Amino acid sequence: MLKGKKIVLGVTGSIAAYKAAILVRSLVREGAEVQVVMTALARQFITPLTMATLSRRPILVEFFDPENGQWNSHVSLGEWADAMLVAPATANTLAKMATGVADNLLLTTYLSARCPVFVAPAMDLDMYAHTATQQNLGLLRSRGVQVVEPGEGELASGLTGKGRMAEPDEIVSALDRFFCKRRSLAGRRLMVTAGPTVEPIDPVRYISNHSTGKMGYAIAGELAARGAEVVLVSGPTALDAPAGVRRVDVGTAAAMCEAAQREFASCDGAVMCAAVADYTPAEVSGVKVKKGGEAWRLELKPTEDIAALLGRQKGDRLLVGFALETNDEQAHAGDKLRRKNFDFIVLNSLRDAGAGFGHDTNKISILHRDGRVAGYALKSKREAAADIADAVEGYLLK
Repeated sequence: MLKGKKIVLGVTGSIAAYKAAILVRSLVREGAEVQVVMTALARQFITPLTMATLSRRPILVEFFDPENGQWNSHVSLGEWADAMLVAPATANTLAKMATGVADNLLLTTYLSARCPVFVAPAMDLDMYAHTATQQNLGLLRSRGVQVVEPGEGELASGLTGKGRMAEPDEIVSALDRFFCKRRSLAGRRLMVTAGPTVEPIDPVRYISNHSTGKMGYAIAGELAARGAEVVLVSGPTALDAPAGVRRVDVGTAAAMCEAAQREFASCDGAVMCAAVADYTPAEVSGVKVKKGGEAWRLELKPTEDIAALLGRQKGDRLLVGFALETNDEQAHAGDKLRRKNFDFIVLNSLRDAGAGFGHDTNKISILHRDGRVAGYALKSKREAAADIADAVEGYLLK
């Protein structure tokens, strides 16, 4: 799907700039036209000659050529491109993009771009995790910039953690999916539930679980990228809503049930990814319960089964469930599929390394109502979300 696409590739001053050479070669092999724009510091990591040879186009660094005065128009570049990709994107460049600083050709091109923009961050783990960087990324996401998440591994500092620029094939895949599928679900309205619920015991304490919401948010973002109108009913998380997604924040299972029923009424389908509490305290104290010398017995009552409730109401609409299991995984997931009237269910197991709560990766299987089972390798939650969105398309577009 990249054949004939015009891509501006911004390269910034990071050791990961060597991967930009591989990225250019991959994009050109896919049939894309690539115009490389480098920052001055990027030339310290990889030469313009290398990038020009691979892209088959002159490399742009300065606003004009001092030899002949030829102007490199950032406005023309922004109009020419079908997509702009900054890879690697340093913390410094991300901060400037977020705040509108325009002190080099790459940044002025970004501010002039009328096309989708992608960034592939690359930096040390502490820089990536820093509140300032995360806020800048959140701000860029809210403006529609798509972030190709960095991977975990050994970094240039010698430390190990998250901050490695995504591999070139991952970045190419992200662009390919965008151009291939971004309008496939246009005209469809879908609901995604995500995150945990919190069930109060008193004003201080509550019952919850380890869900971070990452999987549900990735699914919501992928469906929106394919053109769907997406509403995300979310329990408490530290995540920003994906670009183009309307988020409805809830706290308790009861609040999620109310919001889910309300939103589902006007939807073509729903993906029920939230980790909803099965039980909630029978009574909630209005004041903090003080510690005593005896055991504290807490009476719990079952919460409403939201997925089963929607399953009884769904009619011809699509309903997708999730099952996180620890044993007899397929048997339990298959039973849940039938009981709750799902069209298909996404299964993952806590016995699989890298799957489940808190990880940036997941290993899923999809069980269909007709008995088909599709298994997938461990991959990023963004990539797993694409597999799930493919299955959603298989039902909605047949």
